[in-house]
Amino acid sequence: MPTPPAKSQFLLAAPSSGSGKTTLTLGLLRALARRGLAVQPFKCGPDYLDTHHHSQAAGRPSLNLDLFMASPAHARATYACATHAADVAVVEGVMGLFDGADRMQGSSAAVAELLDLPIVLVVNAKAMAYSVAPLLFGFKHFYPGIRLVGAIFNFVNTASHYQFLQEACADVGVEALGYLPSRPEFAIPSRHLGLSIDAEIQQEAVVEALADLLPQTVDLDRLLALTTQPAPVLLPSPVEGPPPATRPRIAVARDAAFTFTYHQNLQVLAEFGEVSYFSPLADAALPPGTDFLYLPGGYPELFAEALSANGPMLASIAAYCAAGGAAYAECGGLMYLGTSIIAANGHAFPMAAVLPCTTSMENAKLTLGYRTVEWNGLTLKGHEFHYSQLTDHGLMPEPAHITSAREIAVPVQLYRQGKVLASYVHLYWGENKEFIKKMLGRG
Repeated sequence: MPTPPAKSQFLLAAPSSGSGKTTLTLGLLRALARRGLAVQPFKCGPDYLDTHHHSQAAGRPSLNLDLFMASPAHARATYACATHAADVAVVEGVMGLFDGADRMQGSSAAVAELLDLPIVLVVNAKAMAYSVAPLLFGFKHFYPGIRLVGAIFNFVNTASHYQFLQEACADVGVEALGYLPSRPEFAIPSRHLGLSIDAEIQQEAVVEALADLLPQTVDLDRLLALTTQPAPVLLPSPVEGPPPATRPRIAVARDAAFTFTYHQNLQVLAEFGEVSYFSPLADAALPPGTDFLYLPGGYPELFAEALSANGPMLASIAAYCAAGGAAYAECGGLMYLGTSIIAANGHAFPMAAVLPCTTSMENAKLTLGYRTVEWNGLTLKGHEFHYSQLTDHGLMPEPAHITSAREIAVPVQLYRQGKVLASYVHLYWGENKEFIKKMLGRG
C-alpha cells in the first residue's frame, strides 16, 4: 500500500465556550483558502450553524464529526474521505476541549484521539498573562491520549502582552503560534446556538477582515508545518445493493429560513434519489413530480411573516401532503407544517396547517440535547435544539421511545399525519440509511 501523502491537519479547541474559536476558525479557513489551498472544514458535535459558516468561509461543505450520533468507524471514514480531496483539514472543536455528553465521551479531545489529530488551543487571554502557563500545562498533560502542540491567543492587543504569553508557552512546551487582537469589527452576534446565521453580508465582511489580519499576527506557515502528518488511509466504501430502476425525486427546503442540515444526510438522499432544492420563502410551488419532501430545521420564527405571506407555496405543500405525499419535517420544518407560528410579541402567522399544532416563541425556553430514537425497529440518533413551545391540537404520536444521552426518557415525540413524519429531533442518517429507505418505501 502506498504511503499516504502528508497534509496539515489539526483540531482547534478551547478551554471553554466563548473563547473565540469559531471566529478564529472562520478567519483561518478564509486565510488558508486565499493561498489557493483546498481547505476542508469539520465541526465536532451536532452543531449545524457553525458548519454553515464554515462552508461559506472555506468554499466547500463542512462536515460534522459526532461520536454520539455516529460510530467511531463512520467518523474516521467521513474524515478520511473528505480529507483525501483537500490540502488542509481544519476541525473546530465543541465547547471546552474535554466537555462531552458524559464526562469526555464524544468531546473534542475524544475526536482528536480517534483521528490522531494535533490540537491547537485557542485561549482567551484578555485578562491573563503568565498565568496561562499552568492552564496550558494542565490541558497538555491531563489526558495522555491527545497531543497539544500549539496555542493561539485571543483578545491580545499589544506586543508586550503577547510576549508574556510566548514565555508561558516556552516554559510548558507548547508552541505559541500567534494571536488575534480585540476588534469591534470581528464581532458576530450570537443567535441561539453557535453564531448568528442571519446578516450574511455582515458575516462575510467579518470573515474578510479576519483573513486580512490573521497573516500579520498568526504564523500560518509554522501552523501548517507543525501540524503536517500523513493523511488518513482512505478505505473503500461498502458496496450498496443495485440501484432502483427509478430514482425518486426528493425536494429539500433550503433558504435563509431552513439551513440546519447535516451534509452527510444530504449525501445519503443523493444516493437514493434525484435531489432538488427549493425555497419556501421565494418559490411558488414544490419542484414538479416531488416524491419525497424534506423540511429541515432552521429559523422559521425569524421569517414567519414572509413564510406566511407566500400563500402559493403553503398551498402547494399542503396539497402534496393531503394527497399522500411522503415527507419528513424536523424542528423548523415541523413548525412550518403547523397551523401557525406565534412570534414573541404574540402575533400569529398562519402556516401550512398540515399538522394540528401551533408553535410559539412566547415564553421561549431552550430545549437542547442528544436524542436516541427507537422507532419501527430502528435505533436512530439525533439532536434536539429549539426555543419554541408546541401546543398539540390533535397530533398523532408515533410509537417511539426517545431518550437523552444518559438514557433518560424525554418529552419530545415523533408524529405522523398520513405519510408525513415530524419531530423536534434533528436526526442523523448519514450512517444509518435504513431510516431514509423506510421513508422512501424501500425499507
